[in-house]
Amino acid sequence: MSNYEPLIRNNLSAAFGSGPEALAARLPADRDQDALLMQAFGETCRITPEALSLDGAAETGPRGLVISLYAAQAAADPVHLEPLVAFRDFEGSMPYQGAFAANSERPLIPRAGDLQARREDLCRSLGADSPTPVGTPGDFSLLLMPLPKIALCYIVYLPDDEFPASVTCLFSNNARSFMPLDGLADTAEYTSRKLLDLIEEAPI
Repeated sequence: MSNYEPLIRNNLSAAFGSGPEALAARLPADRDQDALLMQAFGETCRITPEALSLDGAAETGPRGLVISLYAAQAAADPVHLEPLVAFRDFEGSMPYQGAFAANSERPLIPRAGDLQARREDLCRSLGADSPTPVGTPGDFSLLLMPLPKIALCYIVYLPDDEFPASVTCLFSNNARSFMPLDGLADTAEYTSRKLLDLIEEAPI
């Protein structure tokens, strides 16, 4: 048993406390007999009151904990995408800011060119179904939906003669309605890891 499993089970038990129909509407998710199905980090997530899986494999690690937090805490509100919010602008984010940049933004900088070349495939794999907001800066950007009500917008500047490449990750405006702050940081980290995995699986 992983150290995360008791926490995951506790979160899932709380999530199902109002009944599967209410939870399905809140996430949102589809009913599948005694389970709920939704997309999480570009994979099919199956959730029961006791456990969850991604693409058919039991998820008992940190991604499972993030998903279970989302299931337990997501409000019934709809997503409000704009104005996008930087992580540093969330109240209480200061202790997490260094780790957020190190885990969610800087690992993508060396792959800025790959992100541009694979932009459409990456957005399709991670669930975006709407365009990046008009006026979003950067040389290009990717709007992703790692969880059904949490959108991330990665703004990417390619390197030139004067400046190195850079990557900034922004959140949908009301992301805090669906996840605690540390969970949002983890959501961005595991989304960035998924982007890198997808690039490695099918290099240009």
